[in-house]
Amino acid sequence: MVKGSNIAIESRRHPLHSASPMIYGNKPVDGGNLLLDPEEYKTLIKEEPSSKKWIKRLLGSAEFLNAKERYCLWLVDITQEELKTLSLVKERVEKVRQMRLASRDKGANKLAEKPHEFRDTNNPRNYILIPGVTSERREYVPIGFYGYEVIATNLVNIIPEGSIYDFAILTSLIHNDWMRLVAGRLESRYRYTSTIVYNTFPFPDANNEQKQHIESLAEEILLARASNAGMTLAELYDPDKMPDDLKQAHSNLDDAVDKLYRPQGFANTEERLAHLLARYEKLIELEQQSKGKKKAQKKSK
Repeated sequence: MVKGSNIAIESRRHPLHSASPMIYGNKPVDGGNLLLDPEEYKTLIKEEPSSKKWIKRLLGSAEFLNAKERYCLWLVDITQEELKTLSLVKERVEKVRQMRLASRDKGANKLAEKPHEFRDTNNPRNYILIPGVTSERREYVPIGFYGYEVIATNLVNIIPEGSIYDFAILTSLIHNDWMRLVAGRLESRYRYTSTIVYNTFPFPDANNEQKQHIESLAEEILLARASNAGMTLAELYDPDKMPDDLKQAHSNLDDAVDKLYRPQGFANTEERLAHLLARYEKLIELEQQSKGKKKAQKKSK
């Protein structure tokens, strides 16, 4: 059992601490007509070369973890005039419109007004990607950096304009311990959501010098991954296959992030979680006090 108070961890719409917002990726609601497997991609490019401009790589959890190829038609900025010149693409868009109109879901019916677009159109310049589901065998949830040329699906979470420091904290052992404590399950796997895992996580305080040190250690993790480029992320983070240089890079970061919370660090998971729960309770209390003061100020005006 974890020592700490009996306070319940409640889902939140916004991060508890000063952290960058996390959102879902993009749900297509397209009947598969805006999505392309590798063969469909090659065929479309061959038969309609001008369509290449409108195709982007697509990543859900499976594609991200297992380096699988998948693509999509990302037509957010296309004009009707341009669409008319792409007969095969237009045919797919029309199928999306028909599928949405035929749906019993009123939201899908409304989306038929823009059949060329995914339901969501989140395409930040760069972002951190976190899988929505991860194996219970992994010590760390694999996460990564991507840019606007790659579209994230609703099966992953993203932090638009996420920093290397954000990446470092999320990939640390203490955050992964928190994830295992509060996350829901899909079968035996962990389900990572912004509302219950990320937004409730009590981020540490850190000055600029500490942040720079943490960032340098996070970069070592990325370098270790790059040095094992022949392996997928699923393989890199398999406990039985994880390369020694990646293990060491994570261990160095884990120790440094632990010491942001307290100078002596932690001996085990139980100590980490007890500290996090106490910090969570304190931050919730401070938040409630702040809200109470704001209400009192409004009443006094």
